Amino acid sequence: MHRVSGEVALAAGAWLCTPFALSQTPPAVQTTASEPGPEPEHQPWYKAIQVNGFAEVTYSFNFNRPDSGLNTLRVFDFDDRELKLDVAELVLQLPAACPGEIGFRVDAAVGQSVPKVSAASGLFRDVDTGEAHDYDLQQVYASWVAPLGKGVHIDAGKFVTPFGYEVIEGYDGYNDNQSRSFLFGFAIPFTHTGLRVGYSFTDAVTGTLMVVQGWDNWHDNNDKESIGLQIALTPTPAWCVYVTAMGGPEQKDDDQHDRFLYGLTSTWKPRDELTFGLDTVYGTEQGLLVGGESAAWSGAAAYFRYDLSSTFSLALRTEVFDDGDGVRTGTEQTLKGLTLTPAFKLGEHCVLRGDLRRDWSDEDVFEDHSGLAQSQTTVSAALLFLF
Repeated sequence: MHRVSGEVALAAGAWLCTPFALSQTPPAVQTTASEPGPEPEHQPWYKAIQVNGFAEVTYSFNFNRPDSGLNTLRVFDFDDRELKLDVAELVLQLPAACPGEIGFRVDAAVGQSVPKVSAASGLFRDVDTGEAHDYDLQQVYASWVAPLGKGVHIDAGKFVTPFGYEVIEGYDGYNDNQSRSFLFGFAIPFTHTGLRVGYSFTDAVTGTLMVVQGWDNWHDNNDKESIGLQIALTPTPAWCVYVTAMGGPEQKDDDQHDRFLYGLTSTWKPRDELTFGLDTVYGTEQGLLVGGESAAWSGAAAYFRYDLSSTFSLALRTEVFDDGDGVRTGTEQTLKGLTLTPAFKLGEHCVLRGDLRRDWSDEDVFEDHSGLAQSQTTVSAALLFLF
């Protein structure tokens, strides 16, 4: 690019003011050229791909000493007295953040616990038998930020559910407690497959619309989709609220009976070292009870974490889950739980944590040696690696 010097600019301006005939040629204007700068380096798209990983090794002990070797009504920590690799996960992603950008994300997981539980029907879970494997694609989707307004973020593929306070866990987020709540395991879905569209209306209000195959389905089990909506509110930098709803038929080969789920979660962080959390859920499903009546379930969990130092924290979770119709746990019951979790950061990429947990039910559902009891107590430890 050329730049005109000050003197030459004045000369050119003087010529422009002189009454020359149209056929005349203007006097030559001399210019000076600046030294060309280096050409900007264009990075190939594949060099922008991020690679991250996560792994968790666990051990749990049940004081009921169940003969089956299984902890009752647990999600990923279902094995008693067994050291195991819950999950090892590799994430490849090309983030899309600005209007016009495209990207993708693939979360490949293997392990003895997480893939067997969270695998979607029709992908790595058999549609007819329900059997899953020790491997899964936990998430796999393509992204595009449509150049409309501030940018409409569109994801197409399989992604984790927006419901709930707790997450399946990965390099970009893990829970304060080592075990999962009853709400996480029995009240809400794990993943969805379909379309997700999000837009930030303001810095404090974001909306997301989902059209999906339903709950934990890679292939839909009927001919009708489920519709979901989430509103994320951030009234202050220390307080955020998520309101989520989803509805649609979830029973196999049945388009008439709908399942509806409503959730509200909130996080409040009044100080850097102190965090409060809330998770509430209410669900209904038509046609599950005698006479075609609707079944319902509901629950709430409260969370508290205090960071005593930069490397040590204590977390407490208390919860109640009402499955009065028995459609989520298989028994008409009300469950309660109390969990205390100390956690130690052993470095930038390693965390050691453990649970002391007590579960109760108003029915005899927890295996106790060869019998049944209304409670169980467990202790567990987990070592997390992430990069």
